[in-house]
Amino acid sequence: MHVDPIHQFQIKSLIPLAEMGAHHLNFTNSALVMFIIVGSVSTLLLVATRPRAVVPGRFQSIAEISYEFVANTVRSSGGTEGMKFFPFVFTLFMFVLFANLIGLIPYSFTVTSQLVVTASLALLVFVIVVVYGFWRNGLHFLNLFVPKGVPKAILPAIVFIEVLSFLSRPVSHSVRLFANMLAGHITLQVFAGFIIMLASAGILGWFGAVLPFFMVVMLTALELLVAFLQAYVFAILTCIYLNDAIHPGH
Repeated sequence: MHVDPIHQFQIKSLIPLAEMGAHHLNFTNSALVMFIIVGSVSTLLLVATRPRAVVPGRFQSIAEISYEFVANTVRSSGGTEGMKFFPFVFTLFMFVLFANLIGLIPYSFTVTSQLVVTASLALLVFVIVVVYGFWRNGLHFLNLFVPKGVPKAILPAIVFIEVLSFLSRPVSHSVRLFANMLAGHITLQVFAGFIIMLASAGILGWFGAVLPFFMVVMLTALELLVAFLQAYVFAILTCIYLNDAIHPGH
């Protein structure tokens, strides 16, 4: 039996919306899952914060832990001034986390395995950093590319490297999340395919399928950890980049 590990990343049209010449506007499975993610996060936070109990219940505890975790991350990276970006970072963290977790549900779709999604989020962060950096600091924002104490002889080369590094941030920011989710899901699908192929070979195949089944269980546990870690990495990198806009001096 043939198992295609790439098939799970295919974007499918669910509802045709409009046609503009050779271009078609469709409501896709990716868009559907993103609506589900937004609805799930919103429902969780609304249900969790409704009681406002002194002794929090299960859902209120989850909401409070999430809030404090992201708030501490923002505060430690950007200081008190960075807390003005807390709603933005919290939204990014929860969206990426739920996207990663929902993607682990069988027959679901992992939107963070699509480079166009992660690149859009990374470019949004990049634009906010640049716009806010110039709005808050004016031309002093360019001090970000001129480290203090560098000898003038090598300053042009250092500035070039700093500018290149800054411009490559959206690439590394987006590819890191995309590549981790893509690789993890392909690995899971491959080992799941081994189970199907071995189990279809008869009784001996059933015994042989035990090892890939064990690997799938272990990889699923690992992917749960990776789902959280990648959301955290995406959020903390966002905080670090925003801190450069708040404090551009080295």
